[in-house]
Amino acid sequence: MQTQTTISIPDLRAAVRGHVITSDDSAYDPARTVFLGDIDRRPAAIIRVSDAADVQRVVAYAGDTGVELAIRCGGHSSAGHGTTDGGIVIDLRDMKGIEINPGERTAWAQGGLTALEVSVAAAAHGLAVGFGDTGSVGIGGITTGGGIGYLVRKHGLTIDALLAAEVVTADSQFLEVDANAHPDLFWAIRGGGGNFGVVTRFKYQPHPLDSIVGGMLFLPATAETVAGFIAAAEAAPQELSTIANVMPAPPMPFLAEEHHGQVIILGIVCYAGDPGAGERALAPFRALATPLADLVKPMPYPEIYPPEDESYRPKVISRTLFMDHIGHDEAQLILNTLAASDASMRVAQLRVLGGAAARVPNDATAYAHRGSRIMVNVASFYEGPEDHDLREQWVTDFAARLNQGDHGAYVNFLADEGSDRVRDAYPGTTWDRLIQIKARYDPTNLFRLNQNIPPANGG
Repeated sequence: MQTQTTISIPDLRAAVRGHVITSDDSAYDPARTVFLGDIDRRPAAIIRVSDAADVQRVVAYAGDTGVELAIRCGGHSSAGHGTTDGGIVIDLRDMKGIEINPGERTAWAQGGLTALEVSVAAAAHGLAVGFGDTGSVGIGGITTGGGIGYLVRKHGLTIDALLAAEVVTADSQFLEVDANAHPDLFWAIRGGGGNFGVVTRFKYQPHPLDSIVGGMLFLPATAETVAGFIAAAEAAPQELSTIANVMPAPPMPFLAEEHHGQVIILGIVCYAGDPGAGERALAPFRALATPLADLVKPMPYPEIYPPEDESYRPKVISRTLFMDHIGHDEAQLILNTLAASDASMRVAQLRVLGGAAARVPNDATAYAHRGSRIMVNVASFYEGPEDHDLREQWVTDFAARLNQGDHGAYVNFLADEGSDRVRDAYPGTTWDRLIQIKARYDPTNLFRLNQNIPPANGG
C-alpha cells in the first residue's frame, strides 16, 4: 500500500487544470464517499480531472511514482475499486460533455456521465442507449464491463452499441480506438473492465426509441408465480426485458401494509416497442396472480430508472451466477432460502437474457457469456461486523445451491471474490487474449484496482 508521503500534492496541483482534493479540504469526505456503505477508504488525493489531458498527466504521474491509482466515475463498484487507501483517485465526474448527432444516430459521451444523464440527453432526440438498471451508475464502468439492462433483449449489451472510444493508456498516450484503429484494445474494453486504460469518451450508436411500456409490477411470491414469471419472460418477444426481484416487500405507500416485509416479486419490465403490443406481451405476467400493485404504463425511457436517495449507502454482500433454467423446484428453493434469513433486506434477482445479446458471437467482445440464459444475483444487507460473517455465509451457500454447472460470472456484478472468480468472468481463450492485450497496453499493471487481468508477462 502506498502512503500519503509518497505523493507531492503541489506537483499534482501544478500538473492539472482540475481540482486536487486532499484531507484538508471541506470537500474531501463527500468526494471520497462511494456507493457502498462498508467502503471507507482515504485517498491521499482525489483529482477531479477537467479533460483528457488532465487524465494523461495524472496517469503519467502515477506511472512515474508507482503510487496506487484508482479510477472513479459513479462509484458503484461492488468491490470498492473506485477509491484507494493512501493512493490517488482520478475522478471523472466533472467530465460530462455529450454530443448527439440525430442524423447520424451517434452520441459522444464523456466518461464522467451517468446512465441517467446520457439517457435523458438521448431521449430528447427520440434515442436511447441501453445501460444497466440504476441511473446513477457511471457509463465508464457499466460500458467497459458489458452493460446488462432494460434493453438487453431488444438491443443487446451496452458494448453492442459502442462504435469507438478515446482511451488514455498506461504510458499516458491518448488513443482513439474502434474496429479499425487499435482493434485489439477496442475488443478488450468491450467487457474487459478498466484494465486497459481510462476511457475519457465513448461513441455510441443509440437506438430509436420514443417511449416504452414499463415500470414496476408487484406480485405475490409462490413457487408457481416465480417459475411462471421466468417462463413468461423467456417466451416474451425480444422487445421485453425483465428483472424479477424476489425479496421482502419494502414499505412503499402503494403496497398494503399487510404485505410489508413479506416476500414478493418486485418485477421491473421494459417493453421497447408499440404500446399495444407491449400490453399484450405483459398480459401473461399479470395473469400469474392478482398484482399487489401495478405501476406499469407508457413512459419516456429515462423514467424506467427509479428515483434514488443520494444518502443511501447500503452494506451489502452479493454473489452473481448464470443459470440454465428456473422451474418450480428452483423457485421453491429460492423462497425457502429467503424465508430462512432474518436480514433486513435479502434478494434473489433474476434476469432472463437471450434476444439480441445472444446473437452476438461469443468471441466478438471480451464479454463471453452470450449463451447464458438467466443471470441471477443473490444479496443480503448486513448491519456491521457482528453479523457480516453470518450474512456472507448465507449468500455464499445460496449461490452454491443455485449453481447448475455454469461457473461463469458477469464482471460488473463481481464483489471482492478473488482471482479465480475473475477468471470465471473471462473463460477459455477470452482470458488468453486479454492477458496478451494487457501486456501490450499495461505491462506493469498500473490499472490494477479493478477485477484484475494481470499482463501475460507477469508485470
